[in-house]
Amino acid sequence: MGEFDYIAWLRRNTADSRSVIVGPGDDCAVLAASGPEPWLVTTDMLLEGSHFVLAEAGARRVGHKAMAVNLSDVAAMGGTPVAAFVSLGLPRRPDAEILAEELYRGMRDIADRFGTAIAGGDTNSWPGSLVINVTLLGRAGPQGPVLRRGAKPGDWLMVTGDLGGSIQGKHLDFTPRIAEALELQRHANIHAMIDISDGLSADAFHICEESRCGLVLFAEGVPISAAALNMADGRSPLEHALSDGEDFELAFAVGPEEGEQLLKSQPIKPTPLSHVGVFVEESSLFLEEAGMRRPIEPRGYVHRLR
Repeated sequence: MGEFDYIAWLRRNTADSRSVIVGPGDDCAVLAASGPEPWLVTTDMLLEGSHFVLAEAGARRVGHKAMAVNLSDVAAMGGTPVAAFVSLGLPRRPDAEILAEELYRGMRDIADRFGTAIAGGDTNSWPGSLVINVTLLGRAGPQGPVLRRGAKPGDWLMVTGDLGGSIQGKHLDFTPRIAEALELQRHANIHAMIDISDGLSADAFHICEESRCGLVLFAEGVPISAAALNMADGRSPLEHALSDGEDFELAFAVGPEEGEQLLKSQPIKPTPLSHVGVFVEESSLFLEEAGMRRPIEPRGYVHRLR
């Protein structure tokens, strides 16, 4: 299969979408313009050996992850996904055709679940490892684009789900919190939000930096996953929950009154909501544990350039 054979295969296997007037096969996709909501645009590149081990994960799970990380970014802005554009750098190998088709099926499975069209992209082959990049367009939700800035001293920090130990499989198989983010906006005014891709302490501190305030994290309030409890690498479950990347849960700031109501009503069952911290005036990150408060460094996954 050559590049154009693959494009022809994609076109045969790409369903029609009301949002896409012209899909794969032309020089540009053409999207239908509708409504006053602003567009959201995000892009993520996944590299074999850095974001996944292809031989262990399999192509379909890699395709799922490549699409899902972008859907998670749209969830973090409180929006609705519309259309995706996929670029592949496929390794030249005997089973490249099967690899390409399985990647696509993994992407389609999760894209279809959230009504997202795969509207175009680019495909190349090379002698290196697999590279996959997805650019995703979405529409802002009912509260407009929910940014990282907007948290205020006194606001609560809350999270969806549980945290830590994602390397046990969640980093490949997670479900983006699109539906949960939209439902949360029906119940509270979300002041700021982020998806937990690098680690709770690191990503929560991104909200602090953009909002120009600080945060106290409550050790006893952090929801620790079963995977983090079962890690046997010398780090505590709490450390994993605070700094493991790729949980892809939502961390968001709300006023304390609405936070109390969310904690009581738990409106996005079966996904639990937890109160994990409070924003403060001082521009630092603190951990409160057993009644004692101490400053901590935000820790999480960082891509090193050297």
